[in-house]
Amino acid sequence: MHLRTRLKHLALACAAVAVVTATAPGPAVADPGGRDHRPSDRGLSAVIRYTEYGIPHIVARSYPDLGFGTGWAQAADQVCVLADGFLTVNGDRSRHFGPEAAPDGSLSSAATNLSSDLYFRGVKDAGTVEGLLATPAPAGPGHDVKELMRGWAAGYNAWLRGNRITDPACAGADWVRPVTALDVARRSFAVSVLGGQGRAVDGITAARPPAAAGAGTAPGAGKAGGSGEGPDPERTAEAARALFAPENATMGSNAVAFSGATTANGRGLLLGNPHYPWQGGRRFWQSQQTIPGELNVSGASLLGTAVVNIGFNDRVAWSHTVATGVPLNLHQLALVPGDPTAYLVDGRPERMTERRVTVAVKDGTPVSRTQWWTRYGPVVGGLGPQLPLPWTTTTAYALNDPNAANLRGSDTALGFGKARSTRDLSEVLRRTQGLPWVNTVAADSAGRSLFTQAQVLPRITDDLAARCSTPLGRVTYPASGVAVLDGSRAECGLGSDPDAVQPGVFGPARMPVLRDTSYVVNSNDSAWLTHAERPLTGYERVFGTIGTQRSPRTRGGVEDVAAMAARGGLRVADLQRQQFANRAPIGDLAAADVARACPAALPDDTEACRVIGAWDRTMSTDSRGALLFDRFWRRFTATVPSAQQWQVPFSAADPVRTPHTVNTGAAGFAKALGDAVAELRAAGIALDAPLGAHQFVVRNGQRIPVGGGTESLGVWNKTEPVWNAAGGGYTEVAHGTSHVQAVGWDGGRCPVARTLLSYSQSSNPASPHHADQTRLYAGGRWVTSRFCEKDILSSPALRVVVVRG
Repeated sequence: MHLRTRLKHLALACAAVAVVTATAPGPAVADPGGRDHRPSDRGLSAVIRYTEYGIPHIVARSYPDLGFGTGWAQAADQVCVLADGFLTVNGDRSRHFGPEAAPDGSLSSAATNLSSDLYFRGVKDAGTVEGLLATPAPAGPGHDVKELMRGWAAGYNAWLRGNRITDPACAGADWVRPVTALDVARRSFAVSVLGGQGRAVDGITAARPPAAAGAGTAPGAGKAGGSGEGPDPERTAEAARALFAPENATMGSNAVAFSGATTANGRGLLLGNPHYPWQGGRRFWQSQQTIPGELNVSGASLLGTAVVNIGFNDRVAWSHTVATGVPLNLHQLALVPGDPTAYLVDGRPERMTERRVTVAVKDGTPVSRTQWWTRYGPVVGGLGPQLPLPWTTTTAYALNDPNAANLRGSDTALGFGKARSTRDLSEVLRRTQGLPWVNTVAADSAGRSLFTQAQVLPRITDDLAARCSTPLGRVTYPASGVAVLDGSRAECGLGSDPDAVQPGVFGPARMPVLRDTSYVVNSNDSAWLTHAERPLTGYERVFGTIGTQRSPRTRGGVEDVAAMAARGGLRVADLQRQQFANRAPIGDLAAADVARACPAALPDDTEACRVIGAWDRTMSTDSRGALLFDRFWRRFTATVPSAQQWQVPFSAADPVRTPHTVNTGAAGFAKALGDAVAELRAAGIALDAPLGAHQFVVRNGQRIPVGGGTESLGVWNKTEPVWNAAGGGYTEVAHGTSHVQAVGWDGGRCPVARTLLSYSQSSNPASPHHADQTRLYAGGRWVTSRFCEKDILSSPALRVVVVRG
């Protein structure tokens, strides 16, 4: 029976249990320019089949209908988080929450609501997103994606009209409002510029010409005024390196794809393990999206997006890892003498453009500020508080972010969902060029593997950097990939590649790619060590480094997956074991050395030495000694310079095994160990307590133990927890393992897939799906994906919801 017919019969058979939402169109939502952008939901409908753990399988007849069902279902699980994000992209946070409070950080790095609002209201006033929506494909978003956005907004609004909000985070709040398709697009824009303008929001909104500088400068603006000296190159280079260092990021990921040469049946395997925040607007949400005969894809979406960002279908699976490519650059401006708001290009003056932005403020008068824009982008006073870029009477800095012209990310995701092979994925990337800050790792049912760093990056070639870097740029570019180019010379423009869909970015031919090797793996280091025996080279510095020390997580991951590939005969179960092995590579490298040196460092504390020596070198919830070593290692690496931490230094000829042999004679070793012991005892925590007793989250009053470990220990199953000694240890997770998928194929019509959403589907504590998968995660258990119709219809938890506009 054809799928459409089966669904029709299913809907009729389930009418008694279906929840039907039939609502009249709500009031129009007009933008300040007077244009009505309310998406019409007349005639839109979708069938949503819920299976275990509240995972919706959304079936629709068209892209607007699919968007409608997706928006409705996301609102049902995450209405408060979504509504908060729409406040952000409309520049309305200060109006409701006050200017000094801080956003959740999911859509920009803004330190305060006022800074966030000034930036996003500026984007709104300038019509930036409207311009991108009007740009014809392929430079702009395609028709199907715009229809998905239109439907998503209509579905979200339909849920608001027909349901009572029970989440205490926004129940009864006046800031929960209907949205438009333009709001959905604005949210996509915010995600696209996270690594560029979004990273510099405070610097953009606080930048002032010298005469206007004074007290009250926002974080990241630096000091301005007079003809003061520019930033110190060495200090700025180190700050830039730290800013873009993977170990300091609030997002990351692991992903590995195995080719058919390593598997039991000659088909590919993929394990995707993104590390994203556990709270706020950068959470993932699971679903399956189906338009019969057109699209059938399952996976995870970033909240507020209408597409599956990471997922699989019956032929191909993919995941993303946060890439090392630097998605911005700076242009150092030579200012016109006597006029700090004009700059010289080839000796000719150009005036900066003033953007006056006004933000409404709770219980106060509106705040107005001027932002300054140039041919290169906005003037910035800094990239965060540690990297000031002073605007003086002679010099200013402008930020170039090519992703401010990129609203194509959803086109890439939609193309992936329809792909039939890794070759199709490559073609989608070539055609859409929409990924702003991630790599792609993929496998398919034919046994192929793929890694590609297909990012939208400023076209900074090493040659251009050599010719056009300012004295500051000559230090920052090698150290961090942040180019600072001479903005006074037109010849220092970025130029274009013939295969790029927008000017000033790299075309696909210039990007690191590795195909059909036994494995490809990435853990947020550069592309160089994607395969230990096939290192990638020849790419420009802006993509990442070559021949440099890898992170402990990369080293451990390469060790593990290379051994798995060499062993062969791999199945999905092997991927599941890898995810929850919880091996701490640094423990294997250092724990024995620490235990041997412990008696000399702590001569009166035999218990601590015994506990470290007996530790099983894992970060599993039942591991004893893991917490003590973790607290010691954090102190050791924070206080001992990296060059002094190991006796055997890094060697590019042996990048997986070096550096090694911990330097127990380093100044600070004994103190770090003693302080860790004292900290646990002061908190009333036994040195040999099982990790799960003191690394946990609390959901609805119940403690749920959490395994995994921090970046510095190199654990694949990454957990970046929040320390609270008074509360009993690590009492929440800031970011770490989020949506996990282990996918393969067995020759049948259905993929063999296991998934897990560590923090569960809903932020609402009243939802039955607020912590159900978190409990699975605590036990190292998985959800068996229901992809095919027979599996969906046989779910004992099946619940059908028919939604209509």
